[in-house]
Amino acid sequence: MIEFTVDGTTRVGEVVLNAPDKLNALDEHALGELAAAYAEAGRLAQSGDLRALVLRGEGRAFCAGRDISGVDPREDDVLGYLGGRVEPLLHTMAGLPLPTFAVAHGACLGVGLGLLIASDIVYVADTAKIGSPFANLGATLDSGGHALFVERLGAHKTMDLIVTGRLMTGDEAVASGLFSRVFEATEVLDATRAAARAAATGATQAFVASKMLVASLRDDRLGLWASMSEENRAQAALCDTADYREGFAAFQEKRKPQFTGRG
Repeated sequence: MIEFTVDGTTRVGEVVLNAPDKLNALDEHALGELAAAYAEAGRLAQSGDLRALVLRGEGRAFCAGRDISGVDPREDDVLGYLGGRVEPLLHTMAGLPLPTFAVAHGACLGVGLGLLIASDIVYVADTAKIGSPFANLGATLDSGGHALFVERLGAHKTMDLIVTGRLMTGDEAVASGLFSRVFEATEVLDATRAAARAAATGATQAFVASKMLVASLRDDRLGLWASMSEENRAQAALCDTADYREGFAAFQEKRKPQFTGRG
């Protein structure tokens, strides 16, 4: 159900969740396929053959979460699924050395929400449904949802979403600061692909440096001065890259830069 392709001309890759009949819900096999796709994306990024990546879902939804259609709750290996498969996958996704984009439409729940959290930039359809629908399952929000909601929405609104099971629209999710931008459902994929193509022509190493800084601010809670020191070190490291030199030369020569994405 997982498809991975790369456009050799633009060097933009696309990972597609292609099980629309079950709203792209993910079982262990599908998670393995997804992990393999991202491992290959990482390899291609290191070689320079991939410079941006788009994640999307086919059909009416991005991803409705875990596929529990055949799960016996009395024998369910929750830690094996979440800790053994989902969490390592999300780490891999978040660590890819290139800009990653995701298209959120329809249901974006549970593990599906986690896939969005692990992406750098998320463009959201106005028809998206985002929240914690687990109240009726006797389960709880997973895949990083608590951290995202508390950080962006606060504790009270997070608990309101969890207890009521209410789902936010795409407009509300973006207005609340969860994700990047909202588009009409008919436009969101084209907008995401266009942004990925533009990013693929940019200075990839500079983007990756910012990606690492943003992750440190989020995960390590760096303060202003510590963050400034990290920025200084990142900028100094970029001085040795071809794209840094090309950017300065293009500015001084009043022309458009031609970045290669290489160090």
